[in-house]
Amino acid sequence: MKRPIAISDSANFYVSAERIFDPTLKNVPVIVLSNNDGCAVARSDEAKALGIRMGEPLHLIRDKVEAHGVRVFSSNYTLYGDISRRVVEVYEDFTPNVEIYSIDECFLDFYGFKDRTAHARAMRAAVLRRIGVPVRVGIAPTKTLAKCANDIAKRNPIFAGVLDMMDDTLADWLLPMVPVGDLWGVGRQTEKKLHGLGIRTAAELRDMPLRQARSLGTVVLERTVLELQGEPCLSFDEVEPQRKGMAVTRSAGTPMTDFDTLFQALTAHATRAAEKLRQHGLVAGTLTVFFHTNRHRMDRPQYAGSRTTRMTPMSSDTFDLVDAARRCAQAAWPKDQSRAFGFTKAGILLDDLLRFEDRPLTLFDAQNPKSQALMTALDQVNDRFGKKTMVLASEGMKRSWKLRSDHRSPRYTTRLSDLPVVR
Repeated sequence: MKRPIAISDSANFYVSAERIFDPTLKNVPVIVLSNNDGCAVARSDEAKALGIRMGEPLHLIRDKVEAHGVRVFSSNYTLYGDISRRVVEVYEDFTPNVEIYSIDECFLDFYGFKDRTAHARAMRAAVLRRIGVPVRVGIAPTKTLAKCANDIAKRNPIFAGVLDMMDDTLADWLLPMVPVGDLWGVGRQTEKKLHGLGIRTAAELRDMPLRQARSLGTVVLERTVLELQGEPCLSFDEVEPQRKGMAVTRSAGTPMTDFDTLFQALTAHATRAAEKLRQHGLVAGTLTVFFHTNRHRMDRPQYAGSRTTRMTPMSSDTFDLVDAARRCAQAAWPKDQSRAFGFTKAGILLDDLLRFEDRPLTLFDAQNPKSQALMTALDQVNDRFGKKTMVLASEGMKRSWKLRSDHRSPRYTTRLSDLPVVR
């Protein structure tokens, strides 16, 4: 028996989140920029109609922005993350099983509902009423077909935001109209290969022999073909899989030219990584530090440094991670002092993650009995009084390396000082 899987995604999510608290943004072109106010990463339908492309740098579209009054925002991930969490809470009122796929997409178990379309429409209305974000829903027997149905519902107003593609007849009618390059899991290189074989639609890919699909695009393409045929190959993860790795990386607002400034940034990144480890009840076995100059400015001296170290014992202690980051950064720092490097990005990568209770205990390394209590106190202080209330001194106070975010909106839902004022 086919088990219906739904996927719900938010329309232009970052823009929709900005519009919740600012009604003047409705029906006007809006774009949200990437880190450091670099490129457009979210666009309203009005901005798309002006020809603003995804990933287009702001400095190349300034004339268009000024001529058409495009409203520009820096990324406000604190706001977007909180709005996403609230949307998921609404989904949980409509299904017992929710798999978070990304900040604006969730797979939902729709098994057992008789009128799935009506159920999905009720869920859409609830999300719009309670959160203020429009969503679209696609329903099908596999994840790939559900993503396909969602994409069709997004592009065709006749479906009113919901498409139930559990019926094979409906899939047979719609799939010939879906370009193969629009399918989930089909990249540009695979699309070129498929075009070379004369396969241009989802229906033509569905009918491709499995052996030929595996030889052309490995087991990944073979699974896509099976999923298009209605055979589930990608399971519905009712339990969130354990993390294997973690990364905290940031671009710098201004180039970092000395070791102390770079280490301030690395301290902040290691601190955040340690917080995330403790939130998930994990410890790390390996830490990597990297930093590099701007690869797009070849007229300036170029350098990229990276070092990895084992964490012995495995740890989520902020002091342990910062200490390891310092050793790595010192080892990777350029030895040529005659050239002035300006580092524009740095980060911390953690691997070999294990649950705290599963960590291997060492025989000879001294355990710090106060470590866990100290980290708990640090987290509680920052939870109660706000992020960065208590930090390590090596993070510095001025933080000149911080990202540029000249157009960021208030963090309406997570800071009392940013609450909207009604007059």
